Amino acid sequence: MEIALFCIIPVAFTGLIKGEGVLPHDSLNASVGMSVTFSTTVTPQEAPFSIIDWKFNGTTIIFFNEVINTTPGYEGKVNISMDTASLELRNLTVNDSGQYSVIIVPRQQSAREGATTLNVYVPVSGVVVSNPDGDLVESNSSVRLSCSSSGSSLSFLWLNSSSGVTASDRVHTTDGGSTLVIRNVTRYDQGPFRCRVSNPVSSGTSDPVDLTINYGPENTFVQPTNEYYEAGSNITLNCSTISMPPALVNWFRNEVRLSETGPHLELNNVQENQSGNYSCQAFNNKTLRYDMSQILALNILADSGPACSGGCIAAISVSCVVLVGAAIGGCFYYRT
Repeated sequence: MEIALFCIIPVAFTGLIKGEGVLPHDSLNASVGMSVTFSTTVTPQEAPFSIIDWKFNGTTIIFFNEVINTTPGYEGKVNISMDTASLELRNLTVNDSGQYSVIIVPRQQSAREGATTLNVYVPVSGVVVSNPDGDLVESNSSVRLSCSSSGSSLSFLWLNSSSGVTASDRVHTTDGGSTLVIRNVTRYDQGPFRCRVSNPVSSGTSDPVDLTINYGPENTFVQPTNEYYEAGSNITLNCSTISMPPALVNWFRNEVRLSETGPHLELNNVQENQSGNYSCQAFNNKTLRYDMSQILALNILADSGPACSGGCIAAISVSCVVLVGAAIGGCFYYRT
């Protein structure tokens, strides 16, 4: 039986030259499954090199001395250029991360060496942000958004719209940045929120997540604020309020609840007996909060009746007093 033996004989190099930039000092970054080339600064040689020795973490993986010898497990994975002694490393895995060094001996020249580091990363993919369950109430609720992703050596950045989320006494991240925590949410925390995940070779961003923050009602107000109307007029009172979701509205006259509901109160062909103090009350069925408007004192004035003769105007009597010998006149108006 024939047994093939692969032996690498340690060689002591004399006249070794260091620090000449045979390999770049900066580390190399690459993705799993890709190839990378460790390019040397050696100019192409007219004659073959005497020796090329590439090591991974101090162990030879490919060696040239008249012929190329490849360490078992690296066949088909590594190749060296006989022009520049550069190394090509194929089908990268995370386990290929580490230090690569080379010793090169050009013919009739001193030996040269270099070293660099390779970092192999799993690319970022499948970035997803969890959508929180339940109702969020302003100033009462807290929320946790969790970001998940495939990949290695991941960094996380949270975005609110297009701006990065700023940490504060209410906002912080946990779990290495993958979870965003917002305490005592406000209406300005609605988003959309995105999670951007990156590593040195790739990045990815999640789909946007919007938060529904329930707030209000507040600043409830009745309009218009006119207080005087003639009998027979048609009046529409509007109740405005700030609320999410839209508030339920009830109307009151003299603190007695009316049967009408909704943001508009229609008073058609009003009569004097409809005068009174009107107000509206808004209720949010998510926050369970109420808010009452200001009171509008509505006065319905009697119809002025048909036009009259003899100089009277719309049932309004005018009395004027003229002081004899004085340049001052006074007029007093009163409704009959």
